[in-house]
Amino acid sequence: MASINVYSILVVLFLTCGAGMATKENDQIIKENNCETEMGLPCVLEAFMSIFNTRSISNKCCGELVVLGKVCHSALVKRTLENPLFKDLNPATIIAKSIQTWNNCLALIDSPSPSA
Repeated sequence: MASINVYSILVVLFLTCGAGMATKENDQIIKENNCETEMGLPCVLEAFMSIFNTRSISNKCCGELVVLGKVCHSALVKRTLENPLFKDLNPATIIAKSIQTWNNCLALIDSPSPSA
């Protein structure tokens, strides 16, 4: 449970402080696409943990992530990597995990439901 609280704090820090640390390019993409208002905090936490940890993301949050869009998803991940809190992470690994999360969610959302 403690690790969830730590990640929650990191995500809140990312959401509140990240804009000041972002490159102008990512910050502009995020602002122009209104990226920070498209997902609810519980789903932001799930997506964050699926990329920066080994947790899974629910179908509901996959839906929110797909609605957010790939441009916003990529810009938010890149902005997170620019934050000094995450300087020890391997950017290539995190970007690969973010692409994997995106592709898994896209496949899940695009696939017909078994009850259809």
